[in-house]
Amino acid sequence: MFYKFGDSITSQKNYSNNKGGLIAGYVKYDELLPLAEKLKFDSSTVQACESTNNIFRSGTEIYDDYTFTELKVIDPVHKEGDDNTDYLALYFKRDTFIVVDVEDTDLSTKNKFERALKRFSPSTMNLEKLIYAFFDELLSRDVVFVEKLGLKVSDIEESIINEKPDEDINSTLLKLKRKLLEMHNYYEQCIDIFETLDANENDIFETDSLMYIANIAQRVTRLREDVDSINNAIVHLQDAYSAYLDKRMNNTMKYLTVLSTIFFPLTIIVGWYGMNFLYMPEFAWKYGYLYVIGLSILTIVIVAWIARKKKWF
Repeated sequence: MFYKFGDSITSQKNYSNNKGGLIAGYVKYDELLPLAEKLKFDSSTVQACESTNNIFRSGTEIYDDYTFTELKVIDPVHKEGDDNTDYLALYFKRDTFIVVDVEDTDLSTKNKFERALKRFSPSTMNLEKLIYAFFDELLSRDVVFVEKLGLKVSDIEESIINEKPDEDINSTLLKLKRKLLEMHNYYEQCIDIFETLDANENDIFETDSLMYIANIAQRVTRLREDVDSINNAIVHLQDAYSAYLDKRMNNTMKYLTVLSTIFFPLTIIVGWYGMNFLYMPEFAWKYGYLYVIGLSILTIVIVAWIARKKKWF
């Protein structure tokens, strides 16, 4: 479907721009084929729209009268188990913006595209404003995601400081790092696109309106910096948790060492009286058994008192 901007937005099934003005289109691959021939898009860009590209930062191609790029879209806020990735291809041409639906099974990106069409007044809409509105819709939930993620990391930090971390904290931190890496690559991809568009090498944008692209680029840059900051915090959390485990292990070893120290003299006593000498006076003494019990208890008390005095525990 294509949308023509004038005093109002009119929809049209086929691409037609005889009278000039801005046109935006959201098309499938089979709809792109005749359109590419009409607008003289390079065949390599059309082939790139045929299947998904799982790699971020696949590059932006500049031609004489248009710019082409692929976009892997990540929705950070999604239901557990749902696929949160859409794949698009974008054509930027003077007064023309084409979004190719490579894979958008839930139509979430199409809905964002349609909302972007209504962001500004149709009579004042231009290519730069439309690009700004479209990417602003794509990134609309990212600020909330980053903020909640920061709070979650703070909660994990607090649990470590209070020495009450969850047992699966390492698994949680690794999942967060993987998610942050994915988002970092996503934002880098967007920044690469904006830098190419802002350079305007093929002169498809109005210089006075490039501020819209610069503004959305700054916003994505801040999101990337926030994500990197949280990732660095997670690295420090992993170090803190490792230190916590070491401290707990040291406390355990200290406890075992103190116990060994306290009961080691009993081992000597047992070994001493376990010797099979014939003439050991305690063996024939009426109170020999009680004597050994008392000696053992006294030894434990003395050693425990010494350990306590030296603050071993």
